[in-house]
Amino acid sequence: MKSVRAVLDYLVSGDVSYIFGIPAGSVNAFFDELYDTPSITPVIAKHEGAASYMAAAYAKYSGSLSVCIGSSGPGGTNLVTGAANAMREHLPVLFLTGAVPVDTVGLNASQELHADPLYQSVTKYSQRVDRAEDLLPEIHKAVEIALTGVPGPVHIAMPIDVQLSSVTPPALPAFPERLPLLPDDEKIQKTAEKLAGTSGFIFAGQGIRGSVEDVLELAETLEWPIITTPQAKGFIPDDHPLLKGIFGFAGHEEASAFIHSNEAETILVLGSSLGETATNNWNPALAANRTLIQVDYDATVFNRKYPVDMAVHGDINVTVSSLITALNQLGQRQKRMAAFPQRSQEITPEYNTQNVLLSLQKLLPENTRYTVDIGEFMAYVVHYMNVRSTDSFDINVHFGAMGSGIGSAIGAKLAEPERPVVSLTGDGCFFMHGMELLTAKEYNIPVLFIVMNNARLGMVHHGHTLQYKRAHERFGQEAVNITAMAASLGVPSASVHSMEDVNEDTLGEVLKSSGPAVLEISLVDDNVPPMGDRVKFLSSFGK
Repeated sequence: MKSVRAVLDYLVSGDVSYIFGIPAGSVNAFFDELYDTPSITPVIAKHEGAASYMAAAYAKYSGSLSVCIGSSGPGGTNLVTGAANAMREHLPVLFLTGAVPVDTVGLNASQELHADPLYQSVTKYSQRVDRAEDLLPEIHKAVEIALTGVPGPVHIAMPIDVQLSSVTPPALPAFPERLPLLPDDEKIQKTAEKLAGTSGFIFAGQGIRGSVEDVLELAETLEWPIITTPQAKGFIPDDHPLLKGIFGFAGHEEASAFIHSNEAETILVLGSSLGETATNNWNPALAANRTLIQVDYDATVFNRKYPVDMAVHGDINVTVSSLITALNQLGQRQKRMAAFPQRSQEITPEYNTQNVLLSLQKLLPENTRYTVDIGEFMAYVVHYMNVRSTDSFDINVHFGAMGSGIGSAIGAKLAEPERPVVSLTGDGCFFMHGMELLTAKEYNIPVLFIVMNNARLGMVHHGHTLQYKRAHERFGQEAVNITAMAASLGVPSASVHSMEDVNEDTLGEVLKSSGPAVLEISLVDDNVPPMGDRVKFLSSFGK
């Protein structure tokens, strides 16, 4: 059998359902085997970068390994950004790239690229396989690395001749399963004793995904306030009485005021690496004169920027549950708290980003998941939009790749088909990856793409104006009718030009589609986005 056939059989054994990418000569052998692999659907994107975002979101919301493939050369380089994105979010994605035949390496072969070194800094493991008998073992090793310990992306480069070479049909190795990282029992006991004897607050990052109920129980047991990072928006309900809001990029004054007060002796960090956007540019007030206790499954996050007094290494769900048990044994019990009325934001008649987003959210299904792209609108989402259902916002301000929210919406919808998904993007992002509308159409994937069209790079415009007191005219661009563009692709669309257009009739036009649809918001908003201290931080350099 061909060595690449064994790879497909192995992926089938791991219940892989989709492979995201683009076919090409160097991976045609792989795609040819898909004819005989009906359980795996190839999702053919319009750009490898978009395919990588689809794969990352699919891994995030399916809780399983995702697979993404591209050609040698440019296909491989186009996937690198997505690998870096997956690395920052600890998502298990197997990136496969083609490679030129082994005996042509170094001869300037068509699309030759020494890809494995490129991926080494943005994956947990990257390797080129030069012998057919090693292909399946290396794939298995990579998948094992992707799924164990701290999950993350891996990369294997497959030369054309290696894929096509015959091998003795191998016994398929057992597909890896991730085992939980268990915290040390003695460390749990000491941490619980410390928590029970002090005042403090919980600082929650996106690592609490899948552990929200336990985190809320812990907060109610300690009666400690909760502050989240921007990436964790959507996990803690707005109506929980202990929620103080978001700290960091586009955060809330209430959260910032609490952190700058002396009310809390201890900060318990759950699932945050305490990076730049989460900490408002590494604000020292976060941990100043406080005991810092940090819980994470990634031990490398401890003591990066903030000295940690107690580090607890383990999965968030297991660790938080163990802390609750230890606190119960110390006599502390959960004090269940009634929900507050949800924080309501006033919607005024002014046609601006804040009012449009809040109005749209009221009209869309309550359990909608928003995959939020990179742009000025992202600040409004973080600061103003309500958390109406759990895990409702996919915000990747960590790596900040423009256009990632478009592919992410497709991957998220495939992972959880029953949940409504909205891609909230801008015209700048749309011009990078907007052709994935066709991908969604071809696979009949019902995602609503809301495009904030202001005919400029909005965040760049505002940030540059605030920092340098001027913005180059070329940050703007000629206005494009995105509604007409979508219509030319055969995708249902509607446009909004005023607050009066934001209504059930307009949304009804696009929501009735069984496939993708576009809602264009034509709006130039000169209000300064609520970006927090981001501009002050950038302005501090060179002074």
